[in-house]
Amino acid sequence: MTQQKFIRANEGKWIELDFLPGVRLLPLAEPIKDGSIHKATLTKGTKIPAHTHPADEYVLVLSGTIETGGVKCEAGDFWITPKNVRQGPHLALTNVEIITVRLGLMGEFEKI
Repeated sequence: MTQQKFIRANEGKWIELDFLPGVRLLPLAEPIKDGSIHKATLTKGTKIPAHTHPADEYVLVLSGTIETGGVKCEAGDFWITPKNVRQGPHLALTNVEIITVRLGLMGEFEKI
C-alpha cells in the first residue's frame, strides 16, 4: 500500500457469523499474513463459548460491557490472550463493540 486507506463506519462490509449468532465482524486490515484487525459487535446476551486460537490476540472494548472468563470488561478495557491459551466464555452483558487484533490464523473454533 502506498497511501492511507480509510474505512468509514457506515461503508464497511460486515460479516455475519452463522456459527455465532449475535456476532458481526468488520474486517479492517491484515497486519501480517493470515492475521486480522477487525471490529466486532455482539448483541446483548450473545455468548461465545470458551475457545483457543493458534495466535496471540489483543482486544479493546470500545463500548458496552462484556464478561470474559468471569472478568467484567467495559469501554476502554483491554485484554491480551497468548496463542493456545483458553479464553472466554465471552458474554455480552450489553450491546458491545470491540476491536480485535489477532497475529495469525483464527484456527478452528471449538468449544472446550
